[in-house]
Amino acid sequence: MTSRAKGLIIAAPRSGSGKTTITLGLMKALTRRGVRVSGAKCGPDYIDPAFHAAATGRPSLNLDAWAMPPGLVADLAGMSGQGTELILCEALMGLFDGVPAGPGRSGSSADIAAATGWPVLLVIDVSGQSQSAAAIVRGFATYDPRVRVAGVILNKVGSERHRRLVTDAIVALGIPVVGSLPRSETIRLPERHLGLVQAEETDELERVLSAMADVIEANVDIDGVVSLAKAGAAVGSDGTARINPPGQRIAIARDAAFSFLYPHLIRSWRDAGAELVMFSPLADEAPPAQCDVCWLPGGYPELHAGRLSAASHFMTGLRTFSETRPVHGECGGYMVLGESLVDADGVEHTMAGLLSVRTSFAKRKMTLGYRIATLADDGIMGSKGSRFRGHEFHYATILGLGQDAAFASVTDAYGAADTPAGSRRGNVSASFFHVIARDL
Repeated sequence: MTSRAKGLIIAAPRSGSGKTTITLGLMKALTRRGVRVSGAKCGPDYIDPAFHAAATGRPSLNLDAWAMPPGLVADLAGMSGQGTELILCEALMGLFDGVPAGPGRSGSSADIAAATGWPVLLVIDVSGQSQSAAAIVRGFATYDPRVRVAGVILNKVGSERHRRLVTDAIVALGIPVVGSLPRSETIRLPERHLGLVQAEETDELERVLSAMADVIEANVDIDGVVSLAKAGAAVGSDGTARINPPGQRIAIARDAAFSFLYPHLIRSWRDAGAELVMFSPLADEAPPAQCDVCWLPGGYPELHAGRLSAASHFMTGLRTFSETRPVHGECGGYMVLGESLVDADGVEHTMAGLLSVRTSFAKRKMTLGYRIATLADDGIMGSKGSRFRGHEFHYATILGLGQDAAFASVTDAYGAADTPAGSRRGNVSASFFHVIARDL
């Protein structure tokens, strides 16, 4: 059994309501006050947890009700609260948005709220409405009896009169309004095709986070927000769905081109006794020779294709490594292990050639969704027939697969027929699939 830390889920009726800005501003403001706060993120998202870590100085973990069985969610929620006073968990999309699934497994942020026992702080974009916002709040507060909406923050308030009209209507429901932010376009994080520009690439990130905290300090009752957080009841935890380390010493590509590796994987591999050795392909570093397996995560190789192609030490070292030891790539790693990658300008760049796939970022098509992958053969992730849950999110397309065997067969959360996915040849395997947990 594990006790739950005090926590709060910051959610909204839809994407674009301002929950990321408000979450980061609260995290930074609380950290400046000396509060030990940590972050968490609902659903499959690599980018937001890195911003959480920058704002709090502590790792942020993903909690995914579809990809993770309840025991693993409990395990990671407990882990998130170790050594902290408060967890701020950022929701995804709208609070109740998910996929068709059994009770508690839709992948929605509401499922995480129910599993953790953390109340919801609802962020409402009130532009273009006044008292009608109270009807939205009432609907969200009563839609799912498992979820408790404990308070509201208003965003994009037009005037003091506007604020009073909205606030009075919501407070009449018995739900406190703990903040109201004026309309402003001055604090925005830069974006690109997969979401926000990564934290490590954002110019003057500390200044931006401090500015967000200043806005929160001026417009939000921070003590009131903290008072809404609650500790969930003690629940059983279970780490059996965790992904086993693929080796004892794991060489992991880590830079602006290869950054999409879930924090809970890194943590669980280290907890299992594995040694993780980071190296940078963009700095033309080869996989360290003392490692027994190499992992190329997803990221943005399409933005650095020319530089990667010219990184001769990295490419030669990767090919040499693969002759005797396993190499696996996820999404962007898959693209780099292939024959070639066409960038956004239509220029084709030679890649490692360890797989025969050819990919293109010039010919774009968004692919997004949960996946269940069944391994086609024994390999780095496990034995043939092993099943894993995860997702895909990319704009790259496949120009040609070549003659390599499939890495796995995949289906989605809607019950689509199993289809071959990815590639494998010798010691090398890869696909667009990002693994999150075992399918139990």
